[in-house]
Amino acid sequence: MTTMNRQILLASRPEGGVTPENFRLVETPIPAVGAGEVLVRNHYLSLDPYMRGRMDDAKSYAAPQPLGEVMIGGTAGEVIESANPKFAVGDKVIGMLGWQLYGKSDGAWLRKVDTTRVPLSAYLGVVGMPGVTAWYGLNRIIAPKAGETVVVSAASGAVGSVVGQLARRLGCRAVGVAGGPEKCRIVTHEYGFDACVDYKAGRLYEDLKAATPNGIDGCFENVGGEVFDAVLRRMNAFGRIAVCGLIAGYDGRPIPLHNFASVLVNRLRVEGFIVTEHMDAWPEAQRELGARVAEGALKYRETVAKGLEAAPEAFIGLLRGHNVGKQLVKLI
Repeated sequence: MTTMNRQILLASRPEGGVTPENFRLVETPIPAVGAGEVLVRNHYLSLDPYMRGRMDDAKSYAAPQPLGEVMIGGTAGEVIESANPKFAVGDKVIGMLGWQLYGKSDGAWLRKVDTTRVPLSAYLGVVGMPGVTAWYGLNRIIAPKAGETVVVSAASGAVGSVVGQLARRLGCRAVGVAGGPEKCRIVTHEYGFDACVDYKAGRLYEDLKAATPNGIDGCFENVGGEVFDAVLRRMNAFGRIAVCGLIAGYDGRPIPLHNFASVLVNRLRVEGFIVTEHMDAWPEAQRELGARVAEGALKYRETVAKGLEAAPEAFIGLLRGHNVGKQLVKLI
């Protein structure tokens, strides 16, 4: 085994858009394992929109990413050394070991996973945080009834694609919003949504109206901006909106909202949520999601960059909507 680790640190805070210069690749010795600790060789790194907010030194639901330290991030890998009785060499594990090849843990935030029926990478996507986010927002906030219409922004992404498929299983009309005809084709033909609106086509509201002839009862919001504004115009009375993300404004861009009066007029329930604050829901969600993936009933895609050094550009691409499905970095 090599004696050196490779890590990507946050070198500077973005001023507007994220650039490769905000990161720094370094080599450090692989950490020694102490009593109760394990050493993990990371196989996959998860890239997620929430990371952009953590790069800013601003008030948020979580502390900012410190400068000069390994970028935060979910990882999937294999235990290669263990001094912890709960973990054995060879165990496949999910954790938050960050943008690096090797990570050390005391086991507190490390979870063993079964890869016999579900691929390891899926535990960072459809059966991991994105999938549970989709499950929670749909079932616990929107709580749709059969026959209702649910609209999902960023519908070709890791979260949105799961929301629509779960909504369809509940008997709902699932309408996605995505950027470009190819993403919309994936949303309808692969994920099984009833319709998909291409927000880049220049007819956002008109196409959304045509796709939701009976209005909108539930909205799973990942984007904000003009997409959310158009959805507010189509909401039915007593509709429910789960606000998962506002990626349209993550690089400091303004988020216009002209139709907020719909919240009052239609007596809407609007609730933002952070899925890690609802750990009680994870076991049920992951049981259902894992079973659906194992039986082939829940479809998913992955966009995979190769090598740790590719992480910054892949992350920038994620923020610009270049990925389809879950954005990962393969490290081995």
